[in-house]
Amino acid sequence: MTPSHAGDEPRGGTSKPPWLRVRIPAAGAALGVSRLMRGFGLHTVCEEAHCPNRGECWAHGTATFLILGDVCTRACAFCAVTSGKPSAPPDPDEPRRVAEAVSSLQLAHAVLTSVSRDDLPDGGAASFAACVREIRVRVPTCQVEVLIPDFRGDEQALARVVESRPDVLNHNVETVPRLYGRIRPHARFERSLEVLSRAHAAGLLAKSGLMVGLGEDAPEVHATLVSLRAAGVEMLTIGQYLRPSQAHVPVQRYYTPAEFDDLGQRARRLGFRHVASGPLVRSSYHAQEQHSSLRVSVGSR
Repeated sequence: MTPSHAGDEPRGGTSKPPWLRVRIPAAGAALGVSRLMRGFGLHTVCEEAHCPNRGECWAHGTATFLILGDVCTRACAFCAVTSGKPSAPPDPDEPRRVAEAVSSLQLAHAVLTSVSRDDLPDGGAASFAACVREIRVRVPTCQVEVLIPDFRGDEQALARVVESRPDVLNHNVETVPRLYGRIRPHARFERSLEVLSRAHAAGLLAKSGLMVGLGEDAPEVHATLVSLRAAGVEMLTIGQYLRPSQAHVPVQRYYTPAEFDDLGQRARRLGFRHVASGPLVRSSYHAQEQHSSLRVSVGSR
């Protein structure tokens, strides 16, 4: 499953430190986004992954679109999204509905992500590309970020997405290589790096995300940052893993805000052009601000 950083620690679990408490914003705008999504028959990763920032983002009229259904073919130990065998093929009308929702919300920066669809020959790459193209037609001023799965390493599938020329291509490594067998059993760290490296080589702005609190140690985190930068990643998010339910892997420890600041500083010294590092940072959190702060144009639309 691509959308990372599930959000809600279960009741009865380890108590959250005070810096993880999220203020609840006014409900009006958030409810408006939710109703609009339901009206278009769309899903958001904000809801499916229990993101702790969903209230804030929705109150600002922004959301991350979850395409290709809401059932993931993988069962990562950290993710709140339902796993199983998807019963429906890709909806050919979904790209149009996504673009219409982007237009209705008047988004300046749209984020598209998906469940992993290993049941499809291209992993859903054609749907990503179609969504990007539809948004370009209907809202040509909107920046488009895609947060993609690894497509099982299929180069042609990745090329389809690259050819649609999103402004940002995001693929999360999620955790350090040693923990992949337990946290991401159907993924490979090297394969994720290859996705990011190919995106960078194609002239796209490459972005990735990392969770901490899963049992990694400091040298492993630092080595992972070095590997990401060497792959050409320029935008990076680092956030605290939060356990979505008792069925998911428990939090090993909570990092302090000072530790996140230190990780952010280390990443900047490695040459990442934009770093968001904090307890509640998630892949799509303040994505528009992250991209706009770089003030770069990546490729032709």
